[in-house]
Amino acid sequence: MQPVSVITFGEILLRLSPEWAQQRAALFVGGAEANVAAALATWGDKVAYISKTPDNGLSRQVLSQLEAVGVQTDRMLWGGDRIGAYYLAQGSDLKHAEVVYDRKYSSFSEIKPGTVDWDALLGDATWFHWSAISPALNKDAVAICKEVLEAATRKGMTISTDLNYRSKLWQYGQSPLEVMPELTKYCHVIMGNIWAANMMLGIPLNQEAIRADTKEQYLEAAKSAAMAIVQQFPKCDRVAFTFRFSSAPTHNLYYAVYWKDGELYVSRQFETNEVVDRVGSGDSFMAGLIHANLNGYTNQQTISFAAAAAYSKLFRTGDFNLTAKESITQLM
Repeated sequence: MQPVSVITFGEILLRLSPEWAQQRAALFVGGAEANVAAALATWGDKVAYISKTPDNGLSRQVLSQLEAVGVQTDRMLWGGDRIGAYYLAQGSDLKHAEVVYDRKYSSFSEIKPGTVDWDALLGDATWFHWSAISPALNKDAVAICKEVLEAATRKGMTISTDLNYRSKLWQYGQSPLEVMPELTKYCHVIMGNIWAANMMLGIPLNQEAIRADTKEQYLEAAKSAAMAIVQQFPKCDRVAFTFRFSSAPTHNLYYAVYWKDGELYVSRQFETNEVVDRVGSGDSFMAGLIHANLNGYTNQQTISFAAAAAYSKLFRTGDFNLTAKESITQLM
Protein backbone atom coordinates (compact mmCIF):
# COMPACT_ATOMS: atom_id res chain seq x y z
CA MET A 1 0.00 0.00 0.00
CA GLN A 2 1.24 3.45 -0.85
CA PRO A 3 1.56 5.87 2.10
CA VAL A 4 -1.27 8.38 2.49
CA SER A 5 -2.44 10.95 5.03
CA VAL A 6 -6.21 10.56 4.58
CA ILE A 7 -8.48 7.56 4.11
CA THR A 8 -12.12 7.95 3.13
CA PHE A 9 -14.52 5.02 3.45
CA GLY A 10 -17.91 4.53 1.83
CA GLU A 11 -19.83 3.13 -1.11
CA ILE A 12 -18.70 3.81 -4.64
CA LEU A 13 -21.75 4.67 -6.76
CA LEU A 14 -22.73 5.27 -10.35
CA ARG A 15 -25.03 8.23 -11.04
CA LEU A 16 -27.34 8.15 -14.03
CA SER A 17 -28.70 11.61 -14.84
CA PRO A 18 -31.45 11.41 -17.44
CA GLU A 19 -32.46 14.37 -19.56
CA TRP A 20 -35.82 13.18 -20.79
CA ALA A 21 -36.53 16.00 -23.24
CA GLN A 22 -33.27 15.30 -25.09
CA GLN A 23 -33.70 11.50 -24.77
CA ARG A 24 -30.23 11.05 -23.33
CA ALA A 25 -28.50 10.41 -20.02
CA ALA A 26 -25.11 11.11 -18.46
CA LEU A 27 -23.20 8.60 -16.33
CA PHE A 28 -20.93 9.74 -13.48
CA VAL A 29 -18.78 8.00 -10.88
CA GLY A 30 -19.40 9.24 -7.36
CA GLY A 31 -20.45 8.55 -3.80
CA ALA A 32 -20.00 10.99 -0.91
CA GLU A 33 -16.67 9.69 0.37
CA ALA A 34 -15.26 9.14 -3.12
CA ASN A 35 -16.14 12.76 -3.88
CA VAL A 36 -14.21 13.90 -0.80
CA ALA A 37 -11.20 11.83 -1.84
CA ALA A 38 -11.23 13.19 -5.40
CA ALA A 39 -11.24 16.79 -4.20
CA LEU A 40 -8.43 16.20 -1.70
CA ALA A 41 -6.28 14.51 -4.34
CA THR A 42 -6.94 17.39 -6.75
CA TRP A 43 -5.60 19.80 -4.13
CA GLY A 44 -2.44 17.76 -3.56
CA ASP A 45 -3.27 15.74 -0.45
CA LYS A 46 -2.26 12.07 -0.32
CA VAL A 47 -5.55 10.18 0.01
CA ALA A 48 -6.79 6.61 -0.34
CA TYR A 49 -10.36 5.46 -0.80
CA ILE A 50 -11.79 2.23 0.60
CA SER A 51 -14.98 0.66 -0.74
CA LYS A 52 -15.98 -2.75 -2.08
CA THR A 53 -16.65 -3.61 -5.71
CA PRO A 54 -17.07 -6.73 -7.83
CA ASP A 55 -13.87 -8.14 -9.28
CA ASN A 56 -14.54 -7.26 -12.92
CA GLY A 57 -13.62 -4.90 -15.72
CA LEU A 58 -16.36 -2.37 -14.98
CA SER A 59 -15.10 -1.93 -11.43
CA ARG A 60 -11.58 -1.33 -12.68
CA GLN A 61 -12.84 1.27 -15.13
CA VAL A 62 -14.76 2.98 -12.33
CA LEU A 63 -11.74 3.02 -10.02
CA SER A 64 -9.58 4.35 -12.84
CA GLN A 65 -11.67 7.54 -12.64
CA LEU A 66 -10.43 8.02 -9.07
CA GLU A 67 -6.88 7.01 -9.89
CA ALA A 68 -6.82 9.54 -12.74
CA VAL A 69 -7.16 12.41 -10.24
CA GLY A 70 -4.61 10.95 -7.82
CA VAL A 71 -6.70 8.88 -5.38
CA GLN A 72 -5.04 5.64 -4.24
CA THR A 73 -7.30 2.59 -4.65
CA ASP A 74 -4.87 -0.13 -3.55
CA ARG A 75 -6.83 -0.74 -0.30
CA MET A 76 -10.09 -1.61 -2.06
CA LEU A 77 -12.09 -4.66 -1.06
CA TRP A 78 -13.14 -7.03 -3.86
CA GLY A 79 -16.15 -9.29 -4.18
CA GLY A 80 -19.90 -9.35 -4.57
CA ASP A 81 -21.95 -8.85 -7.71
CA ARG A 82 -22.67 -5.19 -8.37
CA ILE A 83 -21.88 -1.54 -7.89
CA GLY A 84 -24.72 0.50 -6.41
CA ALA A 85 -26.35 3.25 -8.45
CA TYR A 86 -28.72 6.17 -8.15
CA TYR A 87 -30.81 8.14 -10.62
CA LEU A 88 -31.12 11.91 -10.43
CA ALA A 89 -32.13 14.43 -13.07
CA GLN A 90 -29.29 16.75 -14.07
CA GLY A 91 -29.18 19.87 -11.87
CA SER A 92 -31.34 18.42 -9.07
CA ASP A 93 -30.30 18.09 -5.44
CA LEU A 94 -29.83 14.74 -3.68
CA LYS A 95 -32.52 15.77 -1.21
CA HIS A 96 -34.95 16.15 -4.11
CA ALA A 97 -37.91 13.81 -4.43
CA GLU A 98 -36.69 12.72 -7.86
CA VAL A 99 -33.69 10.77 -6.54
CA VAL A 100 -34.03 6.98 -6.85
CA TYR A 101 -31.51 4.66 -5.17
CA ASP A 102 -30.59 1.25 -6.57
CA ARG A 103 -28.17 0.00 -3.91
CA LYS A 104 -29.73 -3.18 -2.61
CA TYR A 105 -27.38 -6.20 -2.82
CA SER A 106 -24.46 -4.01 -3.85
CA SER A 107 -20.99 -5.28 -2.99
CA PHE A 108 -20.49 -2.58 -0.37
CA SER A 109 -23.83 -3.20 1.33
CA GLU A 110 -22.94 -6.88 1.75
CA ILE A 111 -19.64 -6.46 3.62
CA LYS A 112 -19.92 -8.77 6.63
CA PRO A 113 -18.73 -7.88 10.13
CA GLY A 114 -15.58 -9.64 11.28
CA THR A 115 -14.23 -10.25 7.76
CA VAL A 116 -11.85 -7.28 7.26
CA ASP A 117 -8.55 -6.42 8.99
CA TRP A 118 -9.22 -2.70 9.33
CA ASP A 119 -6.04 -2.02 11.30
CA ALA A 120 -3.98 -3.29 8.38
CA LEU A 121 -6.00 -1.37 5.78
CA LEU A 122 -5.74 1.92 7.66
CA GLY A 123 -1.97 1.58 7.84
CA ASP A 124 -0.15 4.75 8.92
CA ALA A 125 -2.74 7.26 7.71
CA THR A 126 -3.55 10.04 10.17
CA TRP A 127 -7.09 11.06 9.13
CA PHE A 128 -10.19 8.88 8.60
CA HIS A 129 -13.41 10.16 7.03
CA TRP A 130 -16.81 8.46 6.80
CA SER A 131 -20.39 9.68 6.48
CA ALA A 132 -23.94 8.91 7.60
CA ILE A 133 -24.66 7.46 4.16
CA SER A 134 -22.99 4.15 5.08
CA PRO A 135 -24.92 3.16 8.22
CA ALA A 136 -28.15 4.08 6.42
CA LEU A 137 -27.86 0.91 4.31
CA ASN A 138 -28.48 -1.95 6.77
CA LYS A 139 -27.58 -3.34 10.20
CA ASP A 140 -24.39 -4.98 8.94
CA ALA A 141 -23.23 -1.62 7.61
CA VAL A 142 -23.70 -0.15 11.09
CA ALA A 143 -21.51 -2.90 12.56
CA ILE A 144 -18.90 -2.36 9.83
CA CYS A 145 -18.77 1.37 10.56
CA LYS A 146 -18.24 0.65 14.23
CA GLU A 147 -15.44 -1.81 13.44
CA VAL A 148 -13.50 0.62 11.31
CA LEU A 149 -14.11 3.54 13.71
CA GLU A 150 -12.74 1.48 16.58
CA ALA A 151 -9.69 0.60 14.48
CA ALA A 152 -9.13 4.27 13.56
CA THR A 153 -9.43 5.18 17.23
CA ARG A 154 -6.86 2.54 18.24
CA LYS A 155 -4.46 4.03 15.71
CA GLY A 156 -4.95 7.57 17.01
CA MET A 157 -6.39 8.92 13.76
CA THR A 158 -8.38 12.13 13.51
CA ILE A 159 -11.91 11.06 12.58
CA SER A 160 -14.44 13.18 10.70
CA THR A 161 -18.03 12.57 9.66
CA ASP A 162 -20.66 14.21 7.49
CA LEU A 163 -24.20 14.03 8.86
CA ASN A 164 -25.68 13.80 5.37
CA TYR A 165 -29.29 12.72 5.68
CA ARG A 166 -31.08 10.98 2.82
CA SER A 167 -34.78 10.47 3.49
CA LYS A 168 -35.06 7.57 1.01
CA LEU A 169 -32.45 5.55 2.86
CA TRP A 170 -32.79 4.30 6.47
CA GLN A 171 -35.39 1.72 5.44
CA TYR A 172 -34.28 -1.27 7.53
CA GLY A 173 -36.12 -0.59 10.78
CA GLN A 174 -33.72 1.70 12.64
CA SER A 175 -33.80 5.48 12.65
CA PRO A 176 -30.71 7.70 12.50
CA LEU A 177 -31.23 8.63 16.14
CA GLU A 178 -30.90 4.97 17.09
CA VAL A 179 -27.62 4.59 15.21
CA MET A 180 -25.70 7.81 14.66
CA PRO A 181 -24.98 8.98 18.24
CA GLU A 182 -23.19 5.69 19.01
CA LEU A 183 -21.01 6.06 15.90
CA THR A 184 -20.48 9.80 16.15
CA LYS A 185 -18.92 9.50 19.61
CA TYR A 186 -15.67 8.47 17.90
CA CYS A 187 -15.44 11.69 15.87
CA HIS A 188 -13.27 14.76 16.30
CA VAL A 189 -14.80 16.74 13.41
CA ILE A 190 -18.56 16.80 12.76
CA MET A 191 -20.02 18.48 9.70
CA GLY A 192 -23.61 18.88 8.50
CA ASN A 193 -26.33 21.43 9.10
CA ILE A 194 -28.45 22.32 12.11
CA TRP A 195 -31.41 20.28 10.84
CA ALA A 196 -29.33 17.12 10.31
CA ALA A 197 -27.76 17.54 13.75
CA ASN A 198 -31.26 17.54 15.22
CA MET A 199 -32.52 14.59 13.16
CA MET A 200 -29.44 12.39 13.56
CA LEU A 201 -27.99 13.34 16.93
CA GLY A 202 -30.97 14.79 18.80
CA ILE A 203 -29.35 18.23 19.06
CA PRO A 204 -32.06 20.80 19.94
CA LEU A 205 -33.15 23.17 17.19
CA ASN A 206 -33.55 26.84 17.99
CA GLN A 207 -37.09 27.11 16.66
CA GLU A 208 -37.36 30.82 17.35
CA ALA A 209 -34.30 31.48 15.21
CA ILE A 210 -35.63 29.31 12.40
CA ARG A 211 -39.00 31.08 12.44
CA ALA A 212 -37.19 34.42 12.16
CA ASP A 213 -35.50 33.14 8.97
CA THR A 214 -32.67 35.68 9.06
CA LYS A 215 -28.95 35.08 8.74
CA GLU A 216 -28.30 36.61 12.15
CA GLN A 217 -30.70 34.18 13.80
CA TYR A 218 -29.39 31.19 11.83
CA LEU A 219 -25.89 31.99 13.09
CA GLU A 220 -27.21 32.02 16.66
CA ALA A 221 -28.88 28.67 16.05
CA ALA A 222 -25.62 27.28 14.66
CA LYS A 223 -23.69 28.48 17.67
CA SER A 224 -26.04 26.86 20.16
CA ALA A 225 -26.14 23.60 18.15
CA ALA A 226 -22.35 23.44 17.92
CA MET A 227 -21.99 24.01 21.65
CA ALA A 228 -24.50 21.22 22.30
CA ILE A 229 -22.57 18.84 20.02
CA VAL A 230 -19.20 19.35 21.70
CA GLN A 231 -20.88 18.91 25.08
CA GLN A 232 -22.62 15.67 24.01
CA PHE A 233 -19.59 14.27 22.17
CA PRO A 234 -16.45 14.97 24.23
CA LYS A 235 -14.01 13.88 21.50
CA CYS A 236 -15.41 16.44 19.08
CA ASP A 237 -13.63 19.80 19.09
CA ARG A 238 -14.58 21.05 15.59
CA VAL A 239 -18.10 21.50 14.20
CA ALA A 240 -19.06 22.91 10.82
CA PHE A 241 -22.52 23.73 9.49
CA THR A 242 -23.61 24.79 6.03
CA PHE A 243 -26.62 26.91 5.09
CA ARG A 244 -27.96 26.43 1.57
CA PHE A 245 -31.09 28.09 0.23
CA SER A 246 -32.55 27.80 -3.26
CA SER A 247 -35.48 29.65 -4.83
CA ALA A 248 -35.11 28.21 -8.35
CA PRO A 249 -33.45 25.24 -10.11
CA THR A 250 -30.31 27.23 -10.90
CA HIS A 251 -30.30 29.49 -7.80
CA ASN A 252 -28.19 28.94 -4.69
CA LEU A 253 -27.47 31.13 -1.66
CA TYR A 254 -24.74 29.70 0.53
CA TYR A 255 -22.69 30.37 3.65
CA ALA A 256 -21.12 28.23 6.35
CA VAL A 257 -19.83 28.33 9.91
CA TYR A 258 -17.03 26.64 11.88
CA TRP A 259 -17.04 26.23 15.65
CA LYS A 260 -13.59 25.76 17.20
CA ASP A 261 -11.81 26.92 20.33
CA GLY A 262 -15.05 28.35 21.71
CA GLU A 263 -15.69 30.69 18.79
CA LEU A 264 -17.89 30.71 15.70
CA TYR A 265 -16.17 31.58 12.43
CA VAL A 266 -18.33 32.57 9.45
CA SER A 267 -17.58 32.35 5.74
CA ARG A 268 -18.49 34.95 3.17
CA GLN A 269 -21.91 34.58 1.59
CA PHE A 270 -22.12 33.24 -1.96
CA GLU A 271 -25.07 33.55 -4.32
CA THR A 272 -25.58 32.50 -7.93
CA ASN A 273 -28.34 31.94 -10.47
CA GLU A 274 -26.14 29.75 -12.65
CA VAL A 275 -25.95 26.40 -10.83
CA VAL A 276 -24.77 23.62 -13.13
CA ASP A 277 -24.69 20.60 -10.77
CA ARG A 278 -25.49 20.56 -7.05
CA VAL A 279 -24.28 17.00 -6.39
CA GLY A 280 -21.04 16.88 -4.42
CA SER A 281 -21.16 20.43 -3.09
CA GLY A 282 -21.40 19.26 0.52
CA ASP A 283 -18.63 16.73 -0.10
CA SER A 284 -16.45 19.54 -1.46
CA PHE A 285 -17.11 21.46 1.75
CA MET A 286 -16.03 18.43 3.80
CA ALA A 287 -12.90 18.02 1.69
CA GLY A 288 -12.15 21.69 2.19
CA LEU A 289 -12.36 21.29 5.97
CA ILE A 290 -10.01 18.31 5.90
CA HIS A 291 -7.55 19.98 3.54
CA ALA A 292 -7.43 23.14 5.67
CA ASN A 293 -6.85 21.15 8.86
CA LEU A 294 -4.09 19.10 7.27
CA ASN A 295 -2.32 22.15 5.91
CA GLY A 296 -2.32 24.43 8.94
CA TYR A 297 -4.95 26.98 7.95
CA THR A 298 -6.24 29.34 10.61
CA ASN A 299 -9.82 28.82 11.80
CA GLN A 300 -11.09 31.66 9.60
CA GLN A 301 -9.10 30.44 6.61
CA THR A 302 -10.51 26.94 7.20
CA ILE A 303 -14.15 27.93 6.91
CA SER A 304 -13.42 30.37 4.09
CA PHE A 305 -11.67 27.70 2.02
CA ALA A 306 -14.29 25.01 2.74
CA ALA A 307 -17.19 27.30 1.78
CA ALA A 308 -15.44 28.47 -1.38
CA ALA A 309 -14.75 24.84 -2.31
CA ALA A 310 -18.43 23.97 -1.91
CA TYR A 311 -19.48 26.96 -4.00
CA SER A 312 -17.02 26.14 -6.77
CA LYS A 313 -18.56 22.69 -7.20
CA LEU A 314 -21.89 24.20 -8.26
CA PHE A 315 -20.33 25.08 -11.62
CA ARG A 316 -18.87 21.65 -12.42
CA THR A 317 -20.76 18.76 -14.00
CA GLY A 318 -20.39 15.37 -12.33
CA ASP A 319 -19.92 14.27 -8.73
CA PHE A 320 -16.21 15.15 -8.38
CA ASN A 321 -14.97 18.69 -7.74
CA LEU A 322 -11.77 19.02 -9.78
CA THR A 323 -11.50 22.80 -9.33
CA ALA A 324 -7.88 23.87 -8.80
CA LYS A 325 -6.93 25.00 -5.32
CA GLU A 326 -5.75 28.34 -6.68
CA SER A 327 -9.20 29.05 -8.12
CA ILE A 328 -10.85 28.23 -4.79
CA THR A 329 -8.40 30.45 -2.91
CA GLN A 330 -9.39 33.35 -5.16
CA LEU A 331 -13.04 32.84 -4.14
CA MET A 332 -12.18 33.11 -0.45
